[in-house]
Amino acid sequence: MGRNRLSAPDRHKGQRAMTTTIAVIGLGSMGLGMAKSLLRAGHTVSGYDPSTQAVAALSVEGGRAATHPADAASDASIAVVVVVNAAQTETVLFGDNGIVAAMASGSVIISCATMAPAAAKAFGARCAEHGLLYLDAPMSGGAARANTGELTFMASGTPEAFAAARPALDIMAGKVYELGDEAGIGASFKIVNQLLAGVHIAAACEAITFASKLGLDIAKVYEVITASAGNSWMFENRVPHILDGDYAPKSAVNIFTKDLGIVSDIGRAETFPLPIATSALQLFLATAAAGMGRDDDASPARLIAQITGVDLPAAKTN
Repeated sequence: MGRNRLSAPDRHKGQRAMTTTIAVIGLGSMGLGMAKSLLRAGHTVSGYDPSTQAVAALSVEGGRAATHPADAASDASIAVVVVVNAAQTETVLFGDNGIVAAMASGSVIISCATMAPAAAKAFGARCAEHGLLYLDAPMSGGAARANTGELTFMASGTPEAFAAARPALDIMAGKVYELGDEAGIGASFKIVNQLLAGVHIAAACEAITFASKLGLDIAKVYEVITASAGNSWMFENRVPHILDGDYAPKSAVNIFTKDLGIVSDIGRAETFPLPIATSALQLFLATAAAGMGRDDDASPARLIAQITGVDLPAAKTN
């Protein structure tokens, strides 16, 4: 059953009296924000990322910079793994200097990457063989909510895993949905979310460039649509990037080539047609092929504009 946690301000009251040592592996825009939230609550946080700049940013906030994942997790009772996909998660868990070998029995791993449900289930079983708890806990909400501790977690795992993870979850999350007692269920929920998110972004990009083709003031289109039935969270969130010509990646195109690729793989394995998600995937793949894979996921609008000769606000140069 889903359970909504307390609002962020209420959840954080009194947390400093109960501090925990927590490792955060992966200090991108999401992981660094999560680490900062944990530090503000008084927890001891160590972190690792291949980017020296990301590790330095954690140090500035008061966290301990680690030299590899095992170093970050060696004293931690909770490890939050915030990497891109299942392959990176497997390396962090079980590779050279992986965290599984470094953590004490009974510690918990909170795994946040979007991945196929079968992969999450397999990782949970392998962690259990080493005496570790595993929470399948992909999240949604973006970098801004990571910074404020208001993410939504779609989590599954044993009651013991939830209990062990609670000191971190209660700080990082606005909502924690407890979706089942087996790893893989949370991953399944996230994949459904990503199907919708990818389709909605693709539709928003198509709609705003179509509006430009019709000769409309697209800023006025944004104003009207966000007050109308055709609005979506993704339209409201991503179209301002297009209006500003700002394609610095808040979330990159390649995230959706990955996530919609997982959706497509599952559909094929289950003999389940996914025509709309597949169309969105092809649009993201075409955008990546045009050299925009690392740019903001609103970039399909630029691709459509290039193909059709439509004018959009000029892209800012970084």
